[in-house]
Amino acid sequence: MERVRVEDRLGLGSHGGFTLIETLVAIAILSISLTVIFQLFSGGLKSSRLSDEYTSGIFHSREKMEEILLAEELTDGVTEGEFEDGFRWRAEILRLEPEEEVEARLPFDTISINLDIEWDAGRSTKHFEISTIKIAEKLKNSGFE
Repeated sequence: MERVRVEDRLGLGSHGGFTLIETLVAIAILSISLTVIFQLFSGGLKSSRLSDEYTSGIFHSREKMEEILLAEELTDGVTEGEFEDGFRWRAEILRLEPEEEVEARLPFDTISINLDIEWDAGRSTKHFEISTIKIAEKLKNSGFE
């Protein structure tokens, strides 16, 4: 019996294993896949950190806004401060003055409160602003009549 030798397309004998080109292509596909996976993971971490920062900012803004709204007397002007964890706040309080004929009939004052929260996020500064209007009892000698 005679053995028949199987030859591949290049005319070489059949040997087990992968060619160099197959190995290089496999490594290239693997490296591209790993790069994409690491970038997605990194993007998820950045999004998570930013979300945590905004959540902290929202809690600080609620705390400060409630403190302002519960104050017995509000004076017009700008007030600034900083929280312990690096968040900064700036509150602008402004008594709104309606037209004279409307003001005489209103039993209350309207006060605009704008609160800006900002913090450092890497190389940039992030911030957001919340606003509200407080209705307060009209002060007899407020100087705004």
